[in-house]
Amino acid sequence: MATIERSHLEILLEVRRRGSVTAAAEALHLSQSALSHSMRKLEQQVGTEVWVREGRSLRLTQAGEYLYTVAQRLLPQLELAEEQLAQFAKGERGTLRIGMECHPCYQWLLRVVAPYLAAWPLVDVDVKQKFQFGGIDALLGYEIDLVVTPDPVLRPGLRFEPVFGYEQVLVVHAGHPWVGQTEVKPEQLAEEVLITYPVPLDRLDVYNLFLAPANCAPRSHKTIETTDIMLQMVASGRGVTALPKWLVTDYAPQLGLHTLRLGAKGIQKHIHLGAREAEWETDYLHAFVALARQTGN
Repeated sequence: MATIERSHLEILLEVRRRGSVTAAAEALHLSQSALSHSMRKLEQQVGTEVWVREGRSLRLTQAGEYLYTVAQRLLPQLELAEEQLAQFAKGERGTLRIGMECHPCYQWLLRVVAPYLAAWPLVDVDVKQKFQFGGIDALLGYEIDLVVTPDPVLRPGLRFEPVFGYEQVLVVHAGHPWVGQTEVKPEQLAEEVLITYPVPLDRLDVYNLFLAPANCAPRSHKTIETTDIMLQMVASGRGVTALPKWLVTDYAPQLGLHTLRLGAKGIQKHIHLGAREAEWETDYLHAFVALARQTGN
């Protein structure tokens, strides 16, 4: 079976452009004998001539003209592929797949993604929300490249960096009796409806860092998936919730919300970005982490 190599297409293209073996060999930095030998070998393999000599010039045969059209189409595609592969290798091109382990962080992520896409036009961003609260396994399984989490899990081969700190606060409506307070105690939630995202209790800071250590629980617990609806529920007096203070600040003026510290010292947290250690210095990933740190909250 005949094997058409890239060098055959390049030779044919230059011969057709320049009209002679001498000029084509010079353009390709080959000797005339090496060029002629390569094409004779191809002709033997395919069983037909690709060019014929007419005096000092060459004329492509019908087979040669067909192969020339193939060269015109394929060589630019190969050059583009090589260029793009080089960009992949240098971390200038690709898709950054981000998994979310921080339900309310989506609003913050949008503030990072917009300038990032402008700065890295050859890199796409894909946010995998199905990995909420399971991003570490997705990272280890190469399903995502970066995870956003307030609770990094140290595993071999993974690296985490804090990008900004925040305080988790309790959110109540403007007419709530606690509005005059600066903080709330765990036992005070015993008569309240606590609204949270639909995640396991051991992943909720208000439970594992505030209520559980004091052996307390709210009167009832409701879950809502979206931040907007959750805060609308709080604003209408249907319950209270615990969220990052920076997120509530965006909504407070419109909804008349009030925040209280969870306990005397409050709950201080950090958002971390995690990636596989071997890929941490990939240009477009490293740039995202740096921009996230600059954006903060």
